[in-house]
Amino acid sequence: MKNILLIILFSIYYTGLWAQQQNDSIFVLPDTVRPVTLENFYQLITRYHPVVKQTDLLSQVAKQEIRLARGSFDPKIESEFLLKHYDGTEYYRLFNGGVKFPTASPLTPTIGMERNTGERLNPEHYISGDYNYQQLYAGISLPLGQGLFTDERRTALRQAELFEAMMEAEQVKLINKLLLEAAKDYWQWYYSYYNYRLAARTTAVAQEIFRRVKMNFEGGELSGMDTVQASITFLERAVNMQEALLALKNSTIKVSTYLWDSTMNPVDLSLEHAPVVPAESVVLSGAILEELTSEAKVNHPELRKLNIKLQQLELDRRLAAEYMKPRLNVSYYMLNQPFNPEGIASSFSWDDNYKLGVDFSIPLFLRKERAKIAQTRLKISNTTYDRDLTRRQIINDIQAAYNQLVNNGVVLGQQRAMVDNYNRLMNAELLNLQNGESDLFKINVQQEKLFNAQSKLIKIMAEYEKQKSVLYWSAGKRPLAQ
Repeated sequence: MKNILLIILFSIYYTGLWAQQQNDSIFVLPDTVRPVTLENFYQLITRYHPVVKQTDLLSQVAKQEIRLARGSFDPKIESEFLLKHYDGTEYYRLFNGGVKFPTASPLTPTIGMERNTGERLNPEHYISGDYNYQQLYAGISLPLGQGLFTDERRTALRQAELFEAMMEAEQVKLINKLLLEAAKDYWQWYYSYYNYRLAARTTAVAQEIFRRVKMNFEGGELSGMDTVQASITFLERAVNMQEALLALKNSTIKVSTYLWDSTMNPVDLSLEHAPVVPAESVVLSGAILEELTSEAKVNHPELRKLNIKLQQLELDRRLAAEYMKPRLNVSYYMLNQPFNPEGIASSFSWDDNYKLGVDFSIPLFLRKERAKIAQTRLKISNTTYDRDLTRRQIINDIQAAYNQLVNNGVVLGQQRAMVDNYNRLMNAELLNLQNGESDLFKINVQQEKLFNAQSKLIKIMAEYEKQKSVLYWSAGKRPLAQ
């Protein structure tokens, strides 16, 4: 009876069935399976995912902010009409219309025409009747004090341009976060898929042992206890396989949530799709840590946003400082020169036929202006502290992620060695079986240990790739496609 059992075990473990369940073979995908590489996965996400579409809206919002700010520089048509008629007498009829051309400089060119009539017209508004009581004027206004170097409209435009850069950094941040979560779920899918294939292989071996033991029991060649033992082993592995299948289905569903087509319809993966085994993992050196840290100090989205915020606050400070100056506006307008209202060229003179204006004012205590500057400086200090703290946290996060990655690499190498050792023990047990010094229980124990070690190896491989994604995300970069 013992010889029959040894023949069964020997025939199974020394046939292709046992060779197929080795760790390397589960990574060989059949031709019916459609592989999904991480790079292709990223491409589909960055092309069609709703979050990516939403981040595209950020740049459009920023462009509209710039457009809104530039609207302050649009030429403006202005006109005014005043009429007073009392007791049968037209006191005055005043019309003034023109176009202002705001510029990015302090100068504001203006061109317009006045037409004033009336029996009791104020001498200030009197216009000769030579040109039908019309007068053409053209000139400029210039702030020599407050508003000379900057003003609200110029500050608003620069703020909008900085806002666009801030939205670009926010877009990078959101996409990087999306790809990090996608990478984690992809590698979880990877573990679930190949762990299921491993469980299916070991279950197939246990099922074949049970089938042959049962067949020999029915032929009276083996005892019922051998059948019970083979049945227990098969059922245990069948339960493990069922749990692995459930985990695979759920991880496949989770990965599918990242996939959309060009018409914004969800795309579902099936069990016919499979993640691709990564190339041999390379342990990253300390040079990559220094490189990522240096680049993060300059290009990390969070730091870029805070630096841009500081630039915006500096613009606010400069504007507030501008209001500390007195308001001194000078305007000069030529009258009926170099053309008259009829469009005929006329003589030109700077000291005749002109209108000059000077506007001056200044608050006596400047409390409002000084408070505004103080508030802005406090905001700058607060944001500077925030930036320094964020930079420190980012550097520490990169270091911690790198340490975890290095540790995972060490554990990965140790686990590979452990699998190799369990393989040697399994082969030794098979040799004992050949010499008649082993039994079904010992074989099952060794195979169970080997299965657990192989499953853990797949999990550690997935964790290593996840941690690699975390490292690059911590540095403000997109997770690697491999």
